[in-house]
Amino acid sequence: MSETCYSISEASQKLDVEAHVLRYWEEELNLKVPRNELGHRYYTEDLISTIQRIRDLRKLGCSLKEVRDSLKNDEMADAGVTSLAEAEAAAGIAEGPPDKLAQFQEIMVGIFTEAMNRSSGRLTKDISDQVSDQVVKEVDYLMQLQSEKQEDHFRHLDETLRAYQKSQKGRAEAAITQVPTTSAAARKKFHILKKHS
Repeated sequence: MSETCYSISEASQKLDVEAHVLRYWEEELNLKVPRNELGHRYYTEDLISTIQRIRDLRKLGCSLKEVRDSLKNDEMADAGVTSLAEAEAAAGIAEGPPDKLAQFQEIMVGIFTEAMNRSSGRLTKDISDQVSDQVVKEVDYLMQLQSEKQEDHFRHLDETLRAYQKSQKGRAEAAITQVPTTSAAARKKFHILKKHS
């Protein structure tokens, strides 16, 4: 029975992932994508399943390093490796005293990563809402300060204009009182004196 194989364009359509992304993942994640006699990539059902897992992990927000680690864990599980000691033995690493702190850190990182992946959407929305509220409050506060500054400015300007108008009115009144009044009799005397001189 022959296995179904897909070209890169067929795999791209089937997975709803761009072809250039498939090539990028192949390189970055060291995927073993077989090639035909002409050197063209082809994708088997197993490889399609692996890429679906990669796509799903990336949609959850996992980094390529996290995806790579997840794929290694899957490979170890497929090989029947169930513990760190078995993995080290399978990799040819000599057994040594277990580093409990490193194991604890690994466990905590795994728990934290899983929790972050589960709550990243909710957390993003909460942060966005909080930032939006803060920005609106800050803009309202700044607008209120600007309005108060403008009111103070116009109040001061109004006071200055009123004081100026008042001083101008006082000057006008003072000038009026200093203008000599000439009556008809006074003018007549002036003319008579002028003729005799």
